[in-house]
Amino acid sequence: MAEKNISVSGMDCIHSVFGNFDENINIIQREYNVSVYSRNGEIIINGAEANVDAAAAVVDSLEKMFNKGEVINDQSVRYVITAVNDGMQQQLENLSSDCVCMTFTGKPVKPKTIGQKKYVDSIRHNTIVFGIGPAGTGKTYLAVALAVRAFKNHEIQRIILTRPAVEAGEKLGFLPGDLQNKVDPYLRPLYDALFDMMGAEAFQRNQEKGVIEVAPLAYMRGRTLDDSFIILDEAQNTTPEQMKMFLTRLGFNSKMVITGDVTQIDLADNKKSGLIEASKVLRNIEGVEQIKFSEKDVVRHKLVQDIVKAYEKYAAEQAKRGKS
Repeated sequence: MAEKNISVSGMDCIHSVFGNFDENINIIQREYNVSVYSRNGEIIINGAEANVDAAAAVVDSLEKMFNKGEVINDQSVRYVITAVNDGMQQQLENLSSDCVCMTFTGKPVKPKTIGQKKYVDSIRHNTIVFGIGPAGTGKTYLAVALAVRAFKNHEIQRIILTRPAVEAGEKLGFLPGDLQNKVDPYLRPLYDALFDMMGAEAFQRNQEKGVIEVAPLAYMRGRTLDDSFIILDEAQNTTPEQMKMFLTRLGFNSKMVITGDVTQIDLADNKKSGLIEASKVLRNIEGVEQIKFSEKDVVRHKLVQDIVKAYEKYAAEQAKRGKS
């Protein structure tokens, strides 16, 4: 048996690391089969030596998060455990220091996972970035945050957000209102992200000026988009022709971010996804980067991670049966 004593920055830190009713520390104890308790301003860990070292690495990372003002909850504890188990503890330290922008209410927007950090850095350093992965990984939200920051810093003159208006179980013609009313439900996640970053009034003003545009993908045809930050969301529902049309809209001093989840394609069975094709066609083009997210990057409720993993397992089993 081994024991390790960890000096922390105060009782507030201990309370945050342990969590309400010790919910955070219980996760660590179950993961590594160790005993963790606090005494005289220290956190003491007992157990098998390798397990104690791993648990201590988790506690050390959580303390650093606390000292940087991060909120520690069960989700962040589970992610730190995953990172430590994967040997990526060092990379965790770069997360909380990277503030993408501030929301309208003053909340900092930061990458919460190593995958998100890689995505943010890739957008900063490349002209076209594909963010591909499951729901809840922050693909669209972080892209919008970076677009708003670039706009406020006068790096670009326009923000353009678009999605394909694919009918997933509900026909556009049966929805009430004119064309804009019909397509607005498809664009709602983009509106929500912009409201978070800018506030409804500022968004409305900039939209009326024409410097912020939220529109269906069909509206992009025939245009050249200079000095713009362009985000194509739900790109798995584009056809190859639509994707090529979109990518060739790129103008000077512009960035494009294309996000999608290839496991949620709503196209008819006989149609190929433009996202899948583009990820193959453009994989070796300089200035084009592809970031793949996994269930580890999901920052929603823990059940979302479990759901994503369950579907991936099911899909793998079905593919295996199809080959046999």
